[in-house]
Amino acid sequence: MNNSLISKLKAFAKKIKQNLFVLYLSYKDPRTPWYAKLLAMLIVAYAFSPIDLIPDFIPVLGYLDDLIIVPLGISLALKLIPPHVIEVNKEAAEKLKQSGKPKNWFVGILFIIIWIIIAAWVCKIIIHHI
Repeated sequence: MNNSLISKLKAFAKKIKQNLFVLYLSYKDPRTPWYAKLLAMLIVAYAFSPIDLIPDFIPVLGYLDDLIIVPLGISLALKLIPPHVIEVNKEAAEKLKQSGKPKNWFVGILFIIIWIIIAAWVCKIIIHHI
């Protein structure tokens, strides 16, 4: 791979990570409108979840959420948050980022439940057709 492309991808990943922490702080900020808080909370919960809706071991589809859904969600949420709130939280996000990514086990458990329901439904269909 081209070194220029690799450095651009690293910069893009760093910017996404920075923006996730900005969203994390912004949805807790009282100056953020409720609809922006809701979207930011959903995006942050999904991104910080230790389990993806589409597991990474599924070829191609497993990485779609990481490559498309999360960046688009971040972009949309940032557009809904007032610029002055984003600027204040960018500084605080840099400090928070150094302490590590928080885990969201609630969303992880929710995804496990969804996959169990899907597996049970598929088993029911298979058993019904046997």
